[in-house]
Amino acid sequence: MEKSVMVVGIDDSDHSFYALEWTLQHFFSASPENSPFKIVVVHAKPSALATVGLAGPGAADVLPYVDMDLKKIAARVIEKAKEICAAKSVSFAFLQFDIAEIYR
Repeated sequence: MEKSVMVVGIDDSDHSFYALEWTLQHFFSASPENSPFKIVVVHAKPSALATVGLAGPGAADVLPYVDMDLKKIAARVIEKAKEICAAKSVSFAFLQFDIAEIYR
């Protein structure tokens, strides 16, 4: 029998990590392997341009640094989600995408 899929979207806020922990506690804690659900954790990395919100002569110089910082934040989000799921012995699928890719 195919399991239903539960999707949890997270960012780098404490609220989203709490939501992930709450979901795991209430739907996966008793026996993760016998859970009626699979879980997919989604993280959408904002684009540097949307984060900076400026255009003009200096924007091109700043954007690579902002993008590098956003990638570091995304890596931390992924690691923390992995730690939370591992603590509950829940395996998960992780989907990460760049918001800018949606609009292309």
